[in-house]
Amino acid sequence: MNMSAISRTFLLAFGVLSLYPATVAAQAWPTRSIRLIVPFPAGGGVDFIGRIIAKGLSERLGQQVVVDNRPGANAILGLEVLKAAPPDGYTIAAASAGPLTVNPHIYRKLSYDTLRDFTPISNMVNFPLLLVSHPSLPVKNVKELIALAKARPGEITYSSPGSGNSGHLTAALFDSMAKIKTVHVPYKGTAPAVVAVLSGETQLTWSSIPSILPHVRSGRVRALGVGNKERLKALPEFPTIAEAGVPGYEGYAWGGMIGPANMPKDVVARLNKEIAAVLNQKDVIENMLSQGTVPTPSSPEEFTAYMKAELKKWGDVVKLAGIKAE
Repeated sequence: MNMSAISRTFLLAFGVLSLYPATVAAQAWPTRSIRLIVPFPAGGGVDFIGRIIAKGLSERLGQQVVVDNRPGANAILGLEVLKAAPPDGYTIAAASAGPLTVNPHIYRKLSYDTLRDFTPISNMVNFPLLLVSHPSLPVKNVKELIALAKARPGEITYSSPGSGNSGHLTAALFDSMAKIKTVHVPYKGTAPAVVAVLSGETQLTWSSIPSILPHVRSGRVRALGVGNKERLKALPEFPTIAEAGVPGYEGYAWGGMIGPANMPKDVVARLNKEIAAVLNQKDVIENMLSQGTVPTPSSPEEFTAYMKAELKKWGDVVKLAGIKAE
């Protein structure tokens, strides 16, 4: 064998060996615990789905998936932690429409770009938003609320988990379509926003159903309508906002799983597969539907296309309502 042939053989062997550790590492993933960032306080809708997924992934992957609540600045702080994490599959995040598709339209200098700085892994769930009122507000349905708001413009207040959150946007859309004016009072997360309406500090809130349903059932707040296009099969007693007084209205939040930019494709594929498996479990489906949430697993490509569409949709609502960061 001449020197040229020997050189080619050596280079080929070296190339194969250089790929071997990366291949083994990818096949072995995960070899340690995974951090699942939830950029909201405990107790909200995204935290609810994050913990369901964390439990299911822990069982399916054979490694503990630890929920790490990192609330603050309308979820910006938690997403900054995700952006800075190594893209190795050991740090992922459950995020929602607000921080991913609304923040880019209301913050002039946002520290992340939704499509550039994150890896879409899977859509997970839709959160129909339930409009509820404090019992002291003299209304029992959407039509009565609209009539009262027109009689008392700028006097009725509603809480939300923060400026630009889905609760804020759906309320702004409601005001626009119903031709009324209610007053936004932002809080730092879903739980404080719910506490505000429970205490009567605000008179309304638009909340994900898992966060507010126990309080509806206890009578501490009154349900007026749900933002879905159709009534929820598991909770048919809640009329839709569209049928209750605002034809054509539809408002809901969603939660999806993302990672840092440039995650290995095989790790993304594995996570996507296991998340779908968790969301397709009968007990998980029954639990989620009973809480008014709808499982929506998707491929990474479908989730990317969905986020692009949501960026445009909510950008239009932000512009229409003149919403700015507070």
